[in-house]
Amino acid sequence: MNNWWNKVIYKVWSPIYDKTFSALFLKARKSIFEEISFHDNAKVLFVGVGTGADLELIKHLDLEITAIDLSADMLKKAMVKYGDRSITFLEMDAQHMEFDNESFDYIVGSLVLSVVPDANECLQEMIRVLKGEGKIIIFDKFISKDERLSLPKKLLRPIIRFLGTDIGLRFEDLFSRHEKNMKMEENRSIMLNGMYRKIIISKRIERVKT
Repeated sequence: MNNWWNKVIYKVWSPIYDKTFSALFLKARKSIFEEISFHDNAKVLFVGVGTGADLELIKHLDLEITAIDLSADMLKKAMVKYGDRSITFLEMDAQHMEFDNESFDYIVGSLVLSVVPDANECLQEMIRVLKGEGKIIIFDKFISKDERLSLPKKLLRPIIRFLGTDIGLRFEDLFSRHEKNMKMEENRSIMLNGMYRKIIISKRIERVKT
Protein backbone atom coordinates (compact mmCIF):
# COMPACT_ATOMS: atom_id res chain seq x y z
CA MET A 1 0.00 0.00 0.00
CA ASN A 2 1.06 3.60 -0.55
CA ASN A 3 -0.71 6.93 -0.27
CA TRP A 4 -1.31 7.24 -3.99
CA TRP A 5 -2.98 3.83 -4.18
CA ASN A 6 -5.02 4.48 -1.03
CA LYS A 7 -6.44 7.61 -2.63
CA VAL A 8 -7.45 5.56 -5.67
CA ILE A 9 -8.99 2.77 -3.58
CA TYR A 10 -11.02 5.11 -1.36
CA LYS A 11 -12.16 7.15 -4.32
CA VAL A 12 -13.75 3.89 -5.50
CA TRP A 13 -15.14 3.01 -2.06
CA SER A 14 -16.46 6.47 -1.17
CA PRO A 15 -19.87 6.25 -2.96
CA ILE A 16 -20.81 2.99 -1.20
CA TYR A 17 -18.81 3.20 2.03
CA ASP A 18 -21.66 4.33 4.29
CA LYS A 19 -24.01 1.59 3.13
CA THR A 20 -21.40 -1.15 3.44
CA PHE A 21 -18.50 -0.71 5.86
CA SER A 22 -19.99 2.02 8.07
CA ALA A 23 -23.16 0.00 8.52
CA LEU A 24 -21.15 -3.14 9.30
CA PHE A 25 -19.23 -1.47 12.13
CA LEU A 26 -22.01 0.76 13.51
CA LYS A 27 -22.81 -1.37 16.57
CA ALA A 28 -19.14 -1.68 17.52
CA ARG A 29 -18.53 2.06 17.09
CA LYS A 30 -21.59 2.88 19.21
CA SER A 31 -20.39 0.67 22.06
CA ILE A 32 -17.01 2.40 22.04
CA PHE A 33 -18.30 5.97 22.19
CA GLU A 34 -21.03 5.17 24.72
CA GLU A 35 -18.23 4.34 27.16
CA ILE A 36 -16.19 7.50 26.61
CA SER A 37 -16.87 10.82 28.30
CA PHE A 38 -14.98 13.63 26.61
CA HIS A 39 -14.37 16.49 29.01
CA ASP A 40 -15.85 19.90 28.22
CA ASN A 41 -14.01 22.00 25.62
CA ALA A 42 -11.71 19.10 24.79
CA LYS A 43 -9.70 19.24 21.59
CA VAL A 44 -10.45 16.02 19.70
CA LEU A 45 -8.67 14.78 16.58
CA PHE A 46 -10.23 12.14 14.33
CA VAL A 47 -7.49 10.49 12.28
CA GLY A 48 -8.72 8.92 9.06
CA VAL A 49 -12.25 10.20 9.64
CA GLY A 50 -13.45 8.80 6.31
CA THR A 51 -17.09 9.67 5.67
CA GLY A 52 -17.55 10.72 9.31
CA ALA A 53 -19.11 7.56 10.74
CA ASP A 54 -17.72 8.32 14.21
CA LEU A 55 -18.87 11.94 14.24
CA GLU A 56 -22.55 11.08 14.43
CA LEU A 57 -21.98 9.07 17.61
CA ILE A 58 -20.71 11.89 19.84
CA LYS A 59 -22.08 15.18 21.10
CA HIS A 60 -20.24 18.07 19.46
CA LEU A 61 -21.46 21.10 21.39
CA ASP A 62 -18.64 21.38 23.90
CA LEU A 63 -15.84 19.89 21.80
CA GLU A 64 -13.31 21.43 19.45
CA ILE A 65 -13.15 18.79 16.72
CA THR A 66 -10.60 18.41 13.94
CA ALA A 67 -11.04 15.62 11.39
CA ILE A 68 -8.41 14.57 8.87
CA ASP A 69 -8.30 12.11 6.01
CA LEU A 70 -5.99 11.44 3.10
CA SER A 71 -8.88 10.83 0.71
CA ALA A 72 -10.51 14.01 -0.57
CA ASP A 73 -13.46 11.96 -1.79
CA MET A 74 -14.15 10.43 1.62
CA LEU A 75 -13.65 13.80 3.30
CA LYS A 76 -16.18 15.44 1.00
CA LYS A 77 -18.79 12.92 2.13
CA ALA A 78 -18.13 13.83 5.76
CA MET A 79 -18.24 17.55 5.03
CA VAL A 80 -21.61 17.26 3.30
CA LYS A 81 -23.02 15.55 6.41
CA TYR A 82 -21.39 17.72 9.07
CA GLY A 83 -20.18 20.85 7.30
CA ASP A 84 -22.71 23.05 9.10
CA ARG A 85 -21.23 22.16 12.49
CA SER A 86 -18.11 23.53 14.12
CA ILE A 87 -15.80 20.80 12.83
CA THR A 88 -12.53 21.54 11.04
CA PHE A 89 -12.00 19.14 8.12
CA LEU A 90 -8.51 18.83 6.65
CA GLU A 91 -7.06 16.70 3.87
CA MET A 92 -3.92 15.37 5.50
CA ASP A 93 -1.57 12.38 5.67
CA ALA A 94 -1.91 10.66 9.05
CA GLN A 95 1.76 9.66 8.86
CA HIS A 96 2.89 13.29 8.61
CA MET A 97 0.44 15.48 10.50
CA GLU A 98 0.71 19.24 10.23
CA PHE A 99 0.03 19.93 13.91
CA ASP A 100 2.24 21.08 16.76
CA ASN A 101 3.34 18.66 19.45
CA GLU A 102 0.77 18.02 22.19
CA SER A 103 -2.15 19.69 20.41
CA PHE A 104 -5.05 17.38 21.30
CA ASP A 105 -6.73 15.99 24.42
CA TYR A 106 -8.16 12.97 22.60
CA ILE A 107 -7.19 11.27 19.38
CA VAL A 108 -9.54 8.80 17.71
CA GLY A 109 -8.19 6.36 15.14
CA SER A 110 -10.90 4.10 13.73
CA LEU A 111 -9.82 1.58 11.10
CA VAL A 112 -6.81 3.69 10.16
CA LEU A 113 -3.72 1.82 11.41
CA SER A 114 -4.64 -1.16 9.23
CA VAL A 115 -5.00 1.11 6.20
CA VAL A 116 -2.02 3.47 6.19
CA PRO A 117 1.20 2.34 4.45
CA ASP A 118 3.20 2.58 7.70
CA ALA A 119 1.18 1.91 10.85
CA ASN A 120 4.09 2.73 13.14
CA GLU A 121 4.57 6.18 11.60
CA CYS A 122 0.87 6.85 12.03
CA LEU A 123 0.88 5.74 15.68
CA GLN A 124 4.03 7.76 16.34
CA GLU A 125 2.34 10.87 14.94
CA MET A 126 -0.74 10.27 17.10
CA ILE A 127 1.52 10.08 20.14
CA ARG A 128 3.41 13.22 19.13
CA VAL A 129 0.31 15.41 18.84
CA LEU A 130 -1.31 14.02 22.01
CA LYS A 131 -1.26 16.17 25.14
CA GLY A 132 0.42 14.85 28.24
CA GLU A 133 -2.83 13.93 29.99
CA GLY A 134 -4.58 12.88 26.79
CA LYS A 135 -5.82 9.54 25.46
CA ILE A 136 -5.61 7.76 22.12
CA ILE A 137 -8.72 5.70 21.31
CA ILE A 138 -8.22 3.01 18.66
CA PHE A 139 -10.76 0.78 16.94
CA ASP A 140 -9.20 -1.52 14.39
CA LYS A 141 -8.51 -5.09 13.34
CA PHE A 142 -5.43 -6.84 14.68
CA ILE A 143 -4.20 -10.38 15.01
CA SER A 144 -3.67 -11.49 18.60
CA LYS A 145 -0.23 -11.28 20.17
CA ASP A 146 0.25 -15.07 19.97
CA GLU A 147 -1.42 -15.67 16.62
CA ARG A 148 0.51 -16.88 13.63
CA LEU A 149 -1.02 -16.27 10.25
CA SER A 150 -2.32 -19.40 8.60
CA LEU A 151 -1.15 -20.22 5.09
CA PRO A 152 -4.45 -19.07 3.52
CA LYS A 153 -4.20 -15.73 5.36
CA LYS A 154 -0.58 -15.33 4.30
CA LEU A 155 -1.62 -15.85 0.70
CA LEU A 156 -4.62 -13.53 1.02
CA ARG A 157 -2.80 -10.76 2.90
CA PRO A 158 -1.11 -9.07 -0.10
CA ILE A 159 -4.33 -9.31 -2.11
CA ILE A 160 -6.39 -7.71 0.67
CA ARG A 161 -3.70 -5.06 1.19
CA PHE A 162 -4.06 -4.27 -2.50
CA LEU A 163 -7.76 -3.60 -1.79
CA GLY A 164 -6.85 -1.14 0.95
CA THR A 165 -6.38 -2.87 4.31
CA ASP A 166 -4.08 -5.21 6.24
CA ILE A 167 -5.29 -8.41 7.94
CA GLY A 168 -1.95 -9.27 9.54
CA LEU A 169 -1.22 -6.29 11.78
CA ARG A 170 -0.29 -7.02 15.40
CA PHE A 171 -0.84 -4.08 17.75
CA GLU A 172 1.52 -5.44 20.38
CA ASP A 173 4.37 -5.18 17.87
CA LEU A 174 3.53 -1.52 17.25
CA PHE A 175 3.08 -0.70 20.91
CA SER A 176 6.36 -2.36 21.96
CA ARG A 177 8.25 0.46 20.22
CA HIS A 178 6.55 3.07 22.40
CA GLU A 179 5.83 1.35 25.72
CA LYS A 180 8.60 3.23 27.53
CA ASN A 181 6.61 6.43 27.02
CA MET A 182 3.09 5.03 26.70
CA LYS A 183 0.83 2.83 28.81
CA MET A 184 -2.05 0.58 27.83
CA GLU A 185 -5.28 1.48 29.60
CA GLU A 186 -7.60 -0.85 27.72
CA ASN A 187 -7.22 -3.60 25.13
CA ARG A 188 -10.25 -5.78 24.53
CA SER A 189 -12.32 -7.54 21.93
CA ILE A 190 -15.13 -5.49 20.47
CA MET A 191 -16.15 -7.54 17.42
CA LEU A 192 -15.66 -10.89 15.61
CA ASN A 193 -14.04 -12.78 18.50
CA GLY A 194 -11.21 -10.36 19.02
CA MET A 195 -10.34 -9.59 15.43
CA TYR A 196 -11.60 -6.04 16.02
CA ARG A 197 -10.47 -4.44 19.24
CA LYS A 198 -10.91 -1.32 21.31
CA ILE A 199 -7.59 0.00 22.59
CA ILE A 200 -6.90 3.05 24.74
CA ILE A 201 -3.37 4.23 25.40
CA SER A 202 -1.98 7.27 27.19
CA LYS A 203 1.37 8.84 27.98
CA ARG A 204 3.41 7.85 30.99
CA ILE A 205 3.83 10.97 33.06
CA GLU A 206 6.64 11.22 35.58
CA ARG A 207 5.47 12.81 38.78
CA VAL A 208 7.90 15.23 40.35
CA LYS A 209 8.56 14.38 43.98
CA THR A 210 8.31 17.27 46.39
